Amino acid sequence: MAKIIQLSDDLSNKIAAGEVVERPASVVKELVENAIDAGSTVIEIDVEEAGLSSIRIIDNGVGINAEDCKLAFQRHATSKIKDENDLFRVRTLGFRGEALPSIASVSHLEMKTSTGEGAGTHLALQGGKIISEKKTSGRRGTEVVVTNLFYNTPARLKYMKTVHTELGNITDVVNRIALAHPEVSIRLRHQGKVLLQTNGHGDVRHVLAAIYGTAVAKKMLPLHVQSLDFEVKGYISLPEVTRASRNYMSSVVNGRYVKHFPLVKAIHEGYHTLLPIGRHPITFIEMKMDPILVDVNVHPSKLEVRLSKEHELHELIKQGIKEVFQKQQLIPNASLPKKAPMPAAKNEQQSLTFDAKQINNEQAQTPITYQSSPLESAVYEPIKTETYDVLVPENIQSSLPASYQDQSAASETDVNLDELAASQEESVLQEGNTELTDEAERVPVMYPIGQMHGTYILAQNERGLYIIDQHAAQERIKYEYFREKVGDIEQEVQEMLVPLTFHYSKNEMLIIEEHQDILAKVGVFLEPFGSGSYIVRSHPQWFPKGEEAELIEEIIQQVLDEKRVDIKKLREDAAIMMSCKGSIKANRHLRHDEIKALLDELRQTKDPFTCPHGRPIIIHHSTYEMEKMFKRVM
Repeated sequence: MAKIIQLSDDLSNKIAAGEVVERPASVVKELVENAIDAGSTVIEIDVEEAGLSSIRIIDNGVGINAEDCKLAFQRHATSKIKDENDLFRVRTLGFRGEALPSIASVSHLEMKTSTGEGAGTHLALQGGKIISEKKTSGRRGTEVVVTNLFYNTPARLKYMKTVHTELGNITDVVNRIALAHPEVSIRLRHQGKVLLQTNGHGDVRHVLAAIYGTAVAKKMLPLHVQSLDFEVKGYISLPEVTRASRNYMSSVVNGRYVKHFPLVKAIHEGYHTLLPIGRHPITFIEMKMDPILVDVNVHPSKLEVRLSKEHELHELIKQGIKEVFQKQQLIPNASLPKKAPMPAAKNEQQSLTFDAKQINNEQAQTPITYQSSPLESAVYEPIKTETYDVLVPENIQSSLPASYQDQSAASETDVNLDELAASQEESVLQEGNTELTDEAERVPVMYPIGQMHGTYILAQNERGLYIIDQHAAQERIKYEYFREKVGDIEQEVQEMLVPLTFHYSKNEMLIIEEHQDILAKVGVFLEPFGSGSYIVRSHPQWFPKGEEAELIEEIIQQVLDEKRVDIKKLREDAAIMMSCKGSIKANRHLRHDEIKALLDELRQTKDPFTCPHGRPIIIHHSTYEMEKMFKRVM
C-alpha cells in the first residue's frame, strides 16, 4: 500500500495558513497590504478583542471583478505576477496568492467588493469553503470581515498571548505600514477607540507625530543620501532620545517593512559613540533600489529580505548618519518636564516644530495641525521598558476596556471613505535650518565659572549656563587621541621582561595553530611552551599598561570563536579603555587655567557631545529658562 498521499485542499490551506497567519496581527498585515496594492488612499481597520473576535478592514481601492472573486480564494492565485521573471522584479507588497485562502481556511470570512461599475459581490466563507454568494452595493473598494479566527485550529488558538500582547502586535504592524506609506490615510480602532490615525498627505513626519507624539517627532532629524544603486531617506532621533529595544528602528525597502539585522548594525555604526551603552535610537529608514537587487521571496511573511550590494548600502547608511550629526549641535537642554520621574533632555537646535499641544493617539480623530515656533523645543517622554517586543503607542494600555464582557462599543457599519479622506485638513510642517557651517560652532566658546563638588565644571556665555562632566570631557579628548595613535601595530612592538603564559585545550590549540598567521598580523606571536601552553614575549605598543594579558586573551578568543580577528573593534575597545583609565576622576579640583584648557581641547574634538560610552558631556540651561525659573519672565 502506498505511503505517500496527496493532501487535501483543506489540509493544504491549513498548513499554508500556519506559515502566513501566525496571529491576528498577521491577518491585519496581509489584508492591509492587499488594500495598499489595490491603490487605496484610505483604509479603516476595526478590531474587537485584539482581533480574536473580529477584524474588519475597509478600503477605497480598485476592488475585485465579480468573475475574479472566487478565484481570489484559491491557493497561488494572484494578479501580482505573471511569469518567472516577475519574481525578480516584485514591486507589490503581496504576490504569493496565499493570504486570502490561508486566512479564510482558519476563520469565518466575509468579503464585499466592487470596482465601482455596477453591483458588487458579497462572498461568505467558513473554513475556506464558500457558503454564500450574492450581489451587494456598488461602492468602489473592498471590505473584509474576519471573525472566529482559529476556530477550527484550537492548538494554535491555545498559544495566543494576552489581549494586551496581541493588540500590541497589531498596533506594531499598522504603525510600520503607516510609516512605509504616509500617502495612505490609515485609521486603527480597537473596541471603537482610535489607536492611530494618519492623514495620508504623504509626509512621514505626520505619521511619526501620530505614533510617537510631537515631543519625539520634533527630535528627529532628516536623512537623505544616495548612490548609483540606492536612495536612502528617513528620520533619525537625536542621540538623547533612546529606547531599550531595537524595535523602534524601522526599515523599509521599496515600500515594504523588513527586518534585516545588517541594516540595524549600519544605523548603530552611524551613531557610533553618541549612543549610551545598551540604548537604541528611534529611526525610520526608507531605502529605494532596483527590485532586482532585493529578494523578498525568502520567507512566507515577507519580513526578511536578501540584498545585493549589501556592503555598499551599509556604508551609505552609516556615513549618511554620521554626516547628519556632524552638522548638528547636540548639547541637550537640562530643563525637566513637569511630573517627569527621570531627567529628560530638551534640544534647542531642532528642525521640526509642532503645536505646543501634544497630539496623542487618543485624540487622533481630530485633524493633525502643526505650527512653527523656532525657539520652542521638545521634551521627550520618560523612557519605559517595553513589556512586549513590538512598536506601540505610549497610550496602548489605556486603550483597553476594563471588561470585554461588559463593553460592546459598536463601530460604524457604513463608512464613506471618500468623505473621510476629504475631511483630512492639510497640515503644514516647517523645517528650520539647523546645519552648522563652522565645525567650531558645534560647541560654543564657554567661559569658566568654577567647579561643583570637584566633578562638574560650570561655564557660561551669552546663551546661558553650561554644566560639563569633567571626566566625560577628558574621556572624549583622550579617546580621539588614542584612536589615532593605535594605528600601525605591526611596527610598534613592546618587549616584555617577563613573558606571559596562556593555557588551552588540545582542540583549541589545533584552531590556534591553524590561524597563527592571523594572530601574527595583529602583533600577537605565540610560542609553544610545553603541553597545552603558549608564551608571549612581546605585544603591540598601544596595548594599555596592565591590560596586556586580558587583551591577548580576547584576541585569541576571537580566533577560537570566529576564526578571525576584528582589529578595528580591538583598537576601538583599547582606545576607550585607555581614555577611561587616564582621564580626570570625580572629586578632583582643577585650577582655573586647567578648566579653560580642558574646555578649549573639548571644542577641538570631532564629537564633543558624548563620552566614548555614550554619556552626555555638556548640559545647557538657556538664559530664558533661568529667567523663567526666577520669575523674571512669564
